[in-house]
Amino acid sequence: MVQREGLVDKLSVTVDGTGQVGHAGSALLAGVADRVGLTGALSAAMAPTRQRRSGHDPGVVLRDLVVMLADGGDCLADLGVLRDQLDLFGGVASDSTAFRVIDSIDEQCLDRLREAVALARARAWELGARPQRRKRPGKRRELTVIDIDATLTSAHSDKELAAGTFKGGYGHHPLLSYIDETGEAPAGILRAGNAGSNTACDHTAVLDLALGQLDPRALAGEILVRGDGAGATHELTVYCREGKMRFSFGFDLDERVREAIVNMPESAWVKAIRADGKRRKHSQVCEITDRVDLSFWPEGTRLIARRTKLREGDQQTFADHDGYRLAVFITDQPGKNIPRLDLVHRGHARVEDRIREGKDCGLRNLPFRSFAHNQVWLWLVQLAQDLIAWAKQLCLAEDARAWELKRLRYRLFHQSGRIARHARRTILRLAKDWPWSEQLAAAFHHLQTLAPPA
Repeated sequence: MVQREGLVDKLSVTVDGTGQVGHAGSALLAGVADRVGLTGALSAAMAPTRQRRSGHDPGVVLRDLVVMLADGGDCLADLGVLRDQLDLFGGVASDSTAFRVIDSIDEQCLDRLREAVALARARAWELGARPQRRKRPGKRRELTVIDIDATLTSAHSDKELAAGTFKGGYGHHPLLSYIDETGEAPAGILRAGNAGSNTACDHTAVLDLALGQLDPRALAGEILVRGDGAGATHELTVYCREGKMRFSFGFDLDERVREAIVNMPESAWVKAIRADGKRRKHSQVCEITDRVDLSFWPEGTRLIARRTKLREGDQQTFADHDGYRLAVFITDQPGKNIPRLDLVHRGHARVEDRIREGKDCGLRNLPFRSFAHNQVWLWLVQLAQDLIAWAKQLCLAEDARAWELKRLRYRLFHQSGRIARHARRTILRLAKDWPWSEQLAAAFHHLQTLAPPA
């Protein structure tokens, strides 16, 4: 039996080590940014803001901020994690310099930065990070799924446009978009805390920004826009139709819809399916398009209902009926396979995981008083999520690509190591007995095999 008590008393602590570095795996993120051309593109976009030659390139400063957020930082002071490790990250700007870079970004500059990210995204996809959504049977074009959803951030001090939220809190109400297959965050806008949930103009603005991040190949394919009930507005569905995009949005369970569901014969219900194609035991779906007036919506709009058997201990709501939990959504996707349409729509739930990871990358608490500064911070947070997604696809083994951000940080990004030099080369020595050292070493190897940007 191993003796657990008294280990601290037997521990001898000295301060004579040399060359040690922490967060060694986060250098992989900086390398990915350089390899896909993101660093150079950011520098070019920031060039007009650089009044004179300075010690720090603004584009490199932005890259370091993005790496810091992906590493787990949530304020400018956390740049110290990179700055204190000169051997690993080089010269990193001070907090005040980083703030001046953020302060120099106006709306026109932010547009240039978005264009720079679009160029880097196209190159990352060309190198192998493209969303690997398989072509559907009978379909020649690839499908790109864009999820749109809003979240709430809390403000604990006086911040511009912070306001009371619909949940009784106080802060902001950003609207975000994500690419389903990879978890990339192509666009987002910061809004006041009292912004409406189903504001169609905000949804179309985010969708426009997201489409601007897609390369010609993705734009030539089929695009599906998904959202919850907040996206089910006539303006947004018409916008999708005019843009030749499919949509799938949650729908209100009002009295007419409830009545249509209740009156559906048992023979109309079919088993819902799981992601692996197996049938769900307690869920059924059916189409109720012909039982509800949908003339207000674009032609071809369909209404799909789902019911799930309540289990013992489930909290009941007023929307439940006869022991079932009910839900509906509208879509204009074709096809007779109703369970498959339901499965595709339920995939929108993954956006909650993306938003949670975004909050773990600095979105939980916006650090500035100025609304414009916080909008730039939101853009940096989403770029950090892009960088993590590219690193997964380009450098990690297939099993590691499924790891959540917390696990990635623990196993890879926050690894420690020792810097050594030999024959004018810098060597990062990882711990031999750390279980995931080999995976991090392989990730750096994959990174070095990628062709550098032209």
